[in-house]
Amino acid sequence: MTVQYILLDDSNPEHRNLSIWRKGVINRVRLEDKSYRAYGSMEIDAHDYAAMFHFNVAEVLNALAFISESGNGLDSWDESFLHNSSLGAMKRIIGECRAGIEPDKSETILLGWQDQPVSVAYMRNIDTSRFLAFLDTLMQFVEETEAEGCDLEFIL
Repeated sequence: MTVQYILLDDSNPEHRNLSIWRKGVINRVRLEDKSYRAYGSMEIDAHDYAAMFHFNVAEVLNALAFISESGNGLDSWDESFLHNSSLGAMKRIIGECRAGIEPDKSETILLGWQDQPVSVAYMRNIDTSRFLAFLDTLMQFVEETEAEGCDLEFIL
């Protein structure tokens, strides 16, 4: 069987149009706020989005009490909310995940594949130093959210 390997390039508009190319956002919100206002936001680019799942950060965070329409937490492909009371545990989880990642180690990961009409494997390079910097920014965002008494909304 012949398989075509596609290494995703974020600067390629054709790659950005693939369903496998995903990004997200984390909003600072107040669940009791009826105006549904974001008090701050943090973008998750496609590189860090893929790394969050590759390094199991999203999976480990799912141990927290996320609120989502589907009930599947961060894997739900819908909005997931995390109450302020869980942010301390989230910081602990991020720290533990961060400690298990080797800095300066690049990895090529498989994002997905298709068999029809031709066999294609979609790959992505992960720069661990870049992802660790993202986790540091995420940790700071969570700390600020906790201090402000806000909650988090994940749109992944």
